[in-house]
Amino acid sequence: MSTNKNTSETFMHNETLINQIKPKIDDISGVEEIFKALADPTRLKIAYALTIAEELCVYDVAHIIDSSSATASHHLRLLYTMKLAKQRREGKLVFYSLDDDHVRQLVYIAMIHAKEGETDE
Repeated sequence: MSTNKNTSETFMHNETLINQIKPKIDDISGVEEIFKALADPTRLKIAYALTIAEELCVYDVAHIIDSSSATASHHLRLLYTMKLAKQRREGKLVFYSLDDDHVRQLVYIAMIHAKEGETDE
């Protein structure tokens, strides 16, 4: 039992629940990097574009996000390094796609959640 000294209220914490969750809390290791990568608006736009089209070349991505091919390439390379995207070479062109369906679902679910928030306002 703990006492809050500021308000003199007494409250109980759920020891069983805490013991169940606390050892698992460090399982987030590495997950923050995924969210950090997708927190950048340009990379999120690219990831979203790759949920719509299964595969895009650097030049297509650049036109979609209204940027230079160097900027698109930089962001695609970061998504690739973070294992959120994969690449395939065809001659001099490099095509990118999302690494797996989990990434697609993550972006898609975030988009749905954001749209739900818009209708509640």
